[in-house]
Amino acid sequence: MVAMLLAQVNVALMRADMDDPRMGGFVAALDPVYRMAEESRGFVWRLRDPGGGHRPATSGGQVVNVSVWRTYRDLHAFVYRSRHGAFVKERQRWFLPTPQPSTALWWVADAARPTLEQALARLAHLRRHGPTPRAFGVRRRFDPSGRTEGRPPVTHAREGRDQ
Repeated sequence: MVAMLLAQVNVALMRADMDDPRMGGFVAALDPVYRMAEESRGFVWRLRDPGGGHRPATSGGQVVNVSVWRTYRDLHAFVYRSRHGAFVKERQRWFLPTPQPSTALWWVADAARPTLEQALARLAHLRRHGPTPRAFGVRRRFDPSGRTEGRPPVTHAREGRDQ
């Protein structure tokens, strides 16, 4: 049986261009936050900028993060329970709220590494169809076999918009 890993994409609409002073706190945090992710339990891989650096992908005023984790619990621990959680709480300083889901999760084979296009297609699927085994959010998840999983661990940080 092929081991399955959890892929995630997160898209956020920036309040200003990356080189704008209003984005300074976010830009300054990129290197430390990415290092923290890479050192976190369960981290497998993340999409890097074309030059191999730490800057996230950007598209049309959006910043896009794609990564792969061993389990949802590992991803959740990094996002909400590590020092990264403080940045999640401050996200309104740098990003505009969106009425639709901004994060999608899906299962990939152990050796798979999603492209930016594949990740954005999964997010589009979630936005069009709601949570399914093909693309789901943090509140209604599926296991690798397609069965609905239990509720996520309790957190005090707002987890973003999700169906």
